Amino acid sequence: MRYYTLLPCLALARAATIPLRARQDAGNQKMVVAHFMVGNTFPYTPQDWADDIKLASNSGLDGFALNVGPDDFQRTQTKAAFQAAQDSGPTFKLFFSLDMSVLPCQTADDGASLRQRVLDFATHPNHLQFNGKAFVSTFAGESCTFGQGSPAAGWAAQFAAHPDLKGKIHFVPSFFIDPATFNKFAGTMDGAFGFNSGWPIQVTNDFAKGVTSNFAPTGDDGANALNKFIGATDTDTQQIQSLASFAPAGQRLTYMAAVSPWFFTHFGANSFNKNFIFLADQHLFARRWQNLIKLRDQVDLVEIVTWNDYGESHYIGPIKGALPPGSEVWTNGFPHEAILGLTKHFATQFKSGQEPAIDQDQIFMWSRPHPTNAQAPDPVGPPTTFQLTQDVAWAVVLATAPGSVTLSTDQANTKQFDVKAGVNLLSVPIVPGGTLNAQLNRGGQTVVNLATPGKDFTFDGAPKTFNYNIYVAKAPFS
Repeated sequence: MRYYTLLPCLALARAATIPLRARQDAGNQKMVVAHFMVGNTFPYTPQDWADDIKLASNSGLDGFALNVGPDDFQRTQTKAAFQAAQDSGPTFKLFFSLDMSVLPCQTADDGASLRQRVLDFATHPNHLQFNGKAFVSTFAGESCTFGQGSPAAGWAAQFAAHPDLKGKIHFVPSFFIDPATFNKFAGTMDGAFGFNSGWPIQVTNDFAKGVTSNFAPTGDDGANALNKFIGATDTDTQQIQSLASFAPAGQRLTYMAAVSPWFFTHFGANSFNKNFIFLADQHLFARRWQNLIKLRDQVDLVEIVTWNDYGESHYIGPIKGALPPGSEVWTNGFPHEAILGLTKHFATQFKSGQEPAIDQDQIFMWSRPHPTNAQAPDPVGPPTTFQLTQDVAWAVVLATAPGSVTLSTDQANTKQFDVKAGVNLLSVPIVPGGTLNAQLNRGGQTVVNLATPGKDFTFDGAPKTFNYNIYVAKAPFS
């Protein structure tokens, strides 16, 4: 699921190991981080890193998981990221999410290179420490052998148990394997990251038809039947239970869960050849957070997928840097940054265990740009599983007190709701020509008004390309 732009190499500037300083340790506290694609940062300046870190920190995030690949420029940008984090102060943390879908991992030399990448920053004051060790994660890696007889042997001998790293890292990979087989990595894995837990990936067209014989892609029956899978924590529980089965006596291994707002990718056969969605309707982001908060006693960290993976449409940060070639078609003009307001609310609750007071009324509203069954002269074709999506505009209202909310996409599709103080999940149908509009009224006064100009977003009945990304609006935007 990773993408790397094909860019010229920058001069490699290996970071010098920074002396150990007093560091905050995350072993006894909850944390929320975001998966950050360093492969999309070729044109980044130090100010870009500083801006992202400030925005993330102000939005309730504690750090970035740096997804890194083999390009030389990524080493340079990694150094810049750590410097920007250090300049921001001691609290914002970084750690590696080693992208083993692209990093070489079949020889002992590959293992040595990987170890050195970790050691270059392991003692940096802004590197995340967990139980006194440098926290390290991966994307994939379940097939890596590093010249050994098996992946389990490879990760042990050439990474976690190698003298260079033994006792120095807290290793929490995302291996895409049956959780029941985690025990093969006993003594190597200090925990697991459930990367795919952020979406109901098992929900396909065939799965949906099996859930209800009355399944209709855009109908209430089908949606209601699938509702229980949206944001569910079954996959988290499976991984947590598997980790417990081989945890040392009296100890609990680390579990890091994923949260994601969306998933759509649309690369043709002449590119990355990936064209599919994961179902993210029915307020996936909010409901996933709510369910993880209920499970927080067993979840140590939450990793938001992602800050800036534009190729898969699950970015929560601003659109900037170097987009994967072709993804600008479905990314440009589709901001997600408003999601950061929801992120701050739920991240605060996950970390503290207490729902934070809402001191400002806010409305968040989003929609795809065209009907589920739209036709388009697009040679790539519609994405796999597109039939599951609904022609609905979704909204979350954070209300300081009870009130009345009106959602409208056109005159014929207007709904009014009584809302409580707190988090309210609402929706309204949308048809071609529709726009995003919402008002929160209280005491006879409009206290929040969201009105998306048609030039910014209009539901298009005749799109030129298939786009199952979302436009996200917020009011007030500050």
